[in-house]
Amino acid sequence: MDHFIQLMLSGLFVGSFYALVALGYSMVYGIIKLLNFAHGDLYMLGAFAGFTVLSVGAGALGGGFVALIVIMIVAMAATGTFGMVLERVAYRPLRSAPRLSVLITAVGASFAIEYGIAVAFGPNPEVYQIGVGGDTLHLAGARITYAQLAMMAIAVVLMTALDTLVRKTRSGRAMRAIAQDPKACLLMGVNVDRVISRTFFLGSALAGAAGVMAGAYYGKIDFLMGFVIGLKAFTAAVIGGIGNLRGAVLGAVVLGLLESFGVAYLGSQWRDVFAFGFLILFLTVRPTGLLGERVTERV
Repeated sequence: MDHFIQLMLSGLFVGSFYALVALGYSMVYGIIKLLNFAHGDLYMLGAFAGFTVLSVGAGALGGGFVALIVIMIVAMAATGTFGMVLERVAYRPLRSAPRLSVLITAVGASFAIEYGIAVAFGPNPEVYQIGVGGDTLHLAGARITYAQLAMMAIAVVLMTALDTLVRKTRSGRAMRAIAQDPKACLLMGVNVDRVISRTFFLGSALAGAAGVMAGAYYGKIDFLMGFVIGLKAFTAAVIGGIGNLRGAVLGAVVLGLLESFGVAYLGSQWRDVFAFGFLILFLTVRPTGLLGERVTERV
């Protein structure tokens, strides 16, 4: 029983990272039906933005969770802004182009971000010198660090804030309306371009926050760190029903738990095979995802 709870906690922790990135995939797809394959690299970009802030202000920031929050806020602003620029430069001119053209552009943007960071920071991993280790908490026979609990709490707060914004605010209503009928929104005076830019900002900022947390927890970052988590976050979004925010979170939790139990019983060498293999098997049974019936109804 203790082992089962330990695996559950580990799966929820990993799933919280996937969820923050998967939300960006679902938000963008829900509004403009774009699979932004550069989104995983925004996770990496957020990690390096946080690393830059940490390097420049190491003396003033110190370490611990206060420094982590400051770094995270700056990284979220930086990656959110970059996401808006990416949408304006790379995607908006192709909004009426064939889907394949936009997809190729997204792949090209992904490589440009990755190797741009490699040129700027070098190809070798960078060390995140911020202390968020902390003590270990024993919970029902399982062990979890205070750092893991804090990061899961931060992820839950960010996801709840996004869900509230989309469902309860004027901007959120505009996002949902554009997802249903962008042409009608234009006729009613909604600034569609502004809403889409805002969507890219929010999704990119969440990915940046996840990148900072990953750097702080695992202790190192590199320019390719966004590739695999981008694919897994996309997998989570598809499992949940891409275009549905709550589905993205649910899919991320499911994927995190599957990975945790799969690694425990099959071995770490099967981690990625297990995750993507499950996606294939799952989609043969339910192609629309867990909450896929709402994909065309809401963001």
